Amino acid sequence: QVQVMESGGGSVQAGGSLRLSCTTSVDEYAMGWFRTTPGKEREGVSCINWSGSVTYFLDSVKGRFTISRDNSKRTVYLQMNNLKPEDTAMYYCTGVKNMTVDGCDAKDYWGQGTQVTVSS
Repeated sequence: QVQVMESGGGSVQAGGSLRLSCTTSVDEYAMGWFRTTPGKEREGVSCINWSGSVTYFLDSVKGRFTISRDNSKRTVYLQMNNLKPEDTAMYYCTGVKNMTVDGCDAKDYWGQGTQVTVSS
């Protein structure tokens, strides 16, 4: 059973920043961040391959979010800058089974998530 632990969420005002971290118990070639809000389907926010040479970003976060990883720590990071109220969501990370620069498909395991709340 794969274990995932996300952290770094919180409450900030619009324009603020947060850095999310996610550590897994296994090596994953590709990792990604996904988010959910009540009444909406989960959406892929950003994904990264093993070397970091391929990344994906949801259109609405391009230019504001960056993704990186430290493979020695099995950790992936999501730096979120210039946060907007519409970024408010529960954020999850997981392994990715397919990814391109146009999107990524999550594997079927999830942690508890970390809540991000952005106030206007």
